[in-house]
Formats: sequence, structure tokens, C-alpha cells
Amino acid sequence: MRDAQDLSRSFGRAADVYEAGRPDYPVEAVSWMLAPVGGAAPVRVADVGAGTGKLTRVLRSLGADVVAVDPDPEMLAALRTAVPGVPTLVGSAEALPLPRAGESVGALDAVVLGQAWHWVDPGAASIEVARVLRPGGVLGLVWNLRDERVPWVARLTAIMKGSHAEELLARGGPEVRPPFAGLEEQRWSWERPMTQAGLTAMVRSRSYVITAGAAERSRIEAEIAELFDEIGAVGDAEVRLPYVTRAFRARTPGRGEGGEPT
Repeated sequence: MRDAQDLSRSFGRAADVYEAGRPDYPVEAVSWMLAPVGGAAPVRVADVGAGTGKLTRVLRSLGADVVAVDPDPEMLAALRTAVPGVPTLVGSAEALPLPRAGESVGALDAVVLGQAWHWVDPGAASIEVARVLRPGGVLGLVWNLRDERVPWVARLTAIMKGSHAEELLARGGPEVRPPFAGLEEQRWSWERPMTQAGLTAMVRSRSYVITAGAAERSRIEAEIAELFDEIGAVGDAEVRLPYVTRAFRARTPGRGEGGEPT
């Protein structure tokens, strides 16, 4: 059986289809995560599990000072092409290659993870993220999820199997541990116009599909092609893939609310 760590580190071999097939994040969702630490100065943010830079580029567009962290050097190579000039570091949420808050003038205002917290150990990651955040800093978590209330989208998911993220959020949501005291949540519904090529790239970017054997990949490709024909996703014709973006945020204690995070 393929374990979560193997699946989480499978994306580098498919960085090109990940970049082509995965959606960007709504600016509104990213702005909401950063709102508690926003101000006149650029917000200092670590994008952890940054992948090819889907979240990084939105952070940059909002004026944030960003460092990208990912366990996969191949994904970070793709990020440097997509978002030039962003510092990149190999690491994970449980072992961040960043200084403790208070040891550097660059202490972080926020640590954000897009499509990534479901891969981490929430206890170890909560402690490690708090280590690098300033007092009152923000942990932001965000996922783009296909809206499976639409029948053809539910069928699409059934063909290519549900993800760890979908399973986690179906159970109620992500978990954080002290010093974070709980999560706020907001949701946004939207649609992404996609052609057959984009939909195919999205399917091929899934960890289950990337790591599947040849026979299973052939089954998935055949059933997906049949579905695309039925919904009119043929050639350059566009269909609108509905998404729900779920964003969460939590804060470390501020000064006078438990002191410096440890």
C-alpha cells in the first residue's frame, strides 16, 4: 500500500502537469488569511508545501515578502521558473529551515500552506510553525476542492479516487494543536473554465494517478475520456469546473497572551 509520505512526495515527477492542471487560489481567500497581520509594511510569509508556486504567486501579487519551502527539489525548480526571484528552501512543516522568531529581524508574520496540511503531522507542524512566527502571527491553510454537489464532478472524483485532502475535510476540517487555539474558516464558490487538455492535466496531477500502475492509469484515462465526451469537453471546447475554496486561519498568542511562542 502506498503510504502518505510516498504520495506527498510524488508530485515532482509530474511538476509540469501539476502546474498546468491545478487551479490558482482566489485572491480573496489569501487576503482573508493574511488580514490579521496586514499593514503598511510587506507581510513576511513562508509558503510551506509551495509546490510549483500556485499560492506563492498570489502572495507576491498582494505585496508579501515570500520564502517558498517544499520537500521536493523538483517542485521548487518549477517554482523558480514560474515565480522568479522568490527564495526557495527544501524542508517541511515539521522541520522548517528557518530561524526561531526573535533570532532574526526577519521573523515571520504568517506561514501558509495550500493543499498541504493534510500531508503533515498536525502536532509536530503546529509546534514548528509557531517556532518561526512572531507573537500574534498567522497560520493559514487553504484548499481548492471540486464541488462534488455537481453530478459529473462527483463522477470525476469517483473515477480518479478521492484525495487525502477531501477525506480530511469531509470529516470536518483540519486540526491544529497548541499554541494555536482553534481555526476560523471562510468559503468561496467559483468556477474554472477548462478544456479537455486542462482537465486531463488536472487528473494526471493527482498523487493517486501519478503513483498508479500502468493498468490502473489506463482504466482511469479510458473512463475519464468517456466522461469528457459526455460533458462536451472535446478539443478546445470549454466546460466550467466548479470549486469551493476553504480557507482557515489561526494565530499564535500575542504579547500578554501567553508570551513568546516556544
